[in-house]
Amino acid sequence: MKHSYAILAAAMAAAAFSASCAKPAMPTETEWNAIEQLETQAKAIARVDGCASSGDCRSAPVGSRACGGPRYYIPWCAKTTDSAALYRKLAEVARAEQEYNRKHNTVSTCEFRTAPLVESVGGSCVAR
Repeated sequence: MKHSYAILAAAMAAAAFSASCAKPAMPTETEWNAIEQLETQAKAIARVDGCASSGDCRSAPVGSRACGGPRYYIPWCAKTTDSAALYRKLAEVARAEQEYNRKHNTVSTCEFRTAPLVESVGGSCVAR
């Protein structure tokens, strides 16, 4: 009986080790396209026009790199953008990308990316 338990325990340990070493699911183009569609929707909300003053220009983080932080920032005008809608959509993008990264064991660089300076040029907000 003792011998059977040892064999069972060894088999269970081997199965657990095998599961922990399993290859992550391969990313599909469709999965990343869904993230890109959310990103496109966020960019459509982020209006850059209508800001005569640089003080009305802002930048917002987009995505979620595997090591943390956004992939990049987009400029937007505080006078013409629904900021609540923009940040709701950007949260969807970040959540979708976090799930994608987790599912596919994605890696990224770990440098800290700061928000760019933004200014109004010809009435539109642009990142410098």
